[in-house]
Amino acid sequence: MRKTILITGCSSGIGRAAAELFAERGWNVVATMRDPSTAGALAAAPNVVVTRLDVTDRASIDTAVALALASFGRIDAVVNNAGFGAFGPFETASTQLIDRQLATNVTGVFDVVRAVLPAMREQRAGTIINVASVGGLTTMPLNAIYHATKYAIVGFTEGLTYELAPFGIAAKVVAPGGVATDFAGRSLSKTFSGDAHPYADSVAKVMHTFENNRGGFSQPRAIAEVIFSAATDGSAQVTYVAGADADALLAARAKLGTEAYIDMMNQRFGLK
Repeated sequence: MRKTILITGCSSGIGRAAAELFAERGWNVVATMRDPSTAGALAAAPNVVVTRLDVTDRASIDTAVALALASFGRIDAVVNNAGFGAFGPFETASTQLIDRQLATNVTGVFDVVRAVLPAMREQRAGTIINVASVGGLTTMPLNAIYHATKYAIVGFTEGLTYELAPFGIAAKVVAPGGVATDFAGRSLSKTFSGDAHPYADSVAKVMHTFENNRGGFSQPRAIAEVIFSAATDGSAQVTYVAGADADALLAARAKLGTEAYIDMMNQRFGLK
C-alpha cells in the first residue's frame, strides 16, 4: 500500500527536496506551504497534493490535515520542516520577533503534531519527524533565540517517544548543519537594525566569519535523504545528525566539554 507523508515548508530548500524525493520513491505527498502559488512543478507531480499550511494559523493546519486524510485515507509520516532563524543579540530583539520565532519554530510544531496524532493513534502507526538543527544540540554566537527554539524541539521530540510508543508511533528529530539554501536570506531575521547598538562589533565579527565559511554546506537533497531514512528505517533511533559540518561540531563539543567548546567558538569568531 502506498504510504502518505505530510511535509511543512515545501516552497523551497529542505521541504521542497523532501517532497520531491518522497514522491519519486512512490509515496503520496501532501506538500504544504504558506503560499501554494510558489509550488511550481511540484504541483503537477504524480501523487502530490499541494495545499496551504501556515504553522502559525491553526485553522490552516486542521484544513491541511483533513485534506490529507480525505485524499489518501491516512497519514503515515509528518515532517515538521517550516521555520526561520532569528540572528543577532538577544537584548536587541523585539518582543514581536521573539514571539514570531517561538510561534513558528516551537508552537507551530506542537500544533501540527497535535493535529495528526488522532489519526495516527487510530491506525496505531506513524512517524513524526521534526527538523531541528545542529543548533538544537550545540551553539554558535548570536543565535540564542534560534537555539532556544531548536533545543526545545529536540527535547520535545525525545519526550514524545515515551507517550507515543504504546500506539506504534515513532518520534524522530533530524538535525542538519549548514544547508545550501536561502535560509540565511529569505528565512533569516535580524534582531538588530544598523550598527548603533552595543553589540555592533560582535555582530560584524560573527557575520564576517559566517560569510567566509559558507563552503561545505549540505545540499537540500542530502538532508532529504536523511529524512527519508528516518521515515523508513524502522529503527528506534531518535536523533539523526545530517551534514559533515554538524558531525564535526558535535565531535568537538563531545571531546572538549562545554566550557572549552565555547572558548573555541569565541576564538573562531574573533570574540576573544
